[in-house]
Amino acid sequence: MKLTRGNPSASPVRRRLTYGAAAAVVSGCAAVGARATGPSTDWYAALDKPRWQPPTWAFPAVWTPLYATLAWSAGHALNESRGPGERRAVAAAFGADLALNAAWTWLFFGRRSTTAGVCGTLLLDAANVGLLRRLARTDRKAAAALVPYAAWCAFATALGADIHRRNR
Repeated sequence: MKLTRGNPSASPVRRRLTYGAAAAVVSGCAAVGARATGPSTDWYAALDKPRWQPPTWAFPAVWTPLYATLAWSAGHALNESRGPGERRAVAAAFGADLALNAAWTWLFFGRRSTTAGVCGTLLLDAANVGLLRRLARTDRKAAAALVPYAAWCAFATALGADIHRRNR
């Protein structure tokens, strides 16, 4: 007997709607976070930053495909979830991760606090590890797709920590 992944009775329309809903939620998170981002503000420009910081244009160039990957991964994992309990747990893990993703920009740029920004990215890194662990048990494709996102967030933590160290 072959074991079936996900919800085999879900219609193709329902599966597409799940991807659409995931894309809408991720887009909302990106929009909320972007409202606080201010790499061209006088405050940010005055900070001492390391030479290894990417140029300003690189951030949207990297975040756009990462957000697309997040949306795909969320839709895929939700569609592959076995039962409503697992589906709720996956949705909650993505929701917490996305909330922290949007929050760290408000902590760093909105509050103009390198300390709060580093704390926010550390919490996001922990949420990323939890999300990757959950998905590795239930949907390896979705987990693998999120590795670049988790790596970029870890890079952002290192960058934020160095900026914090330089600007105490």
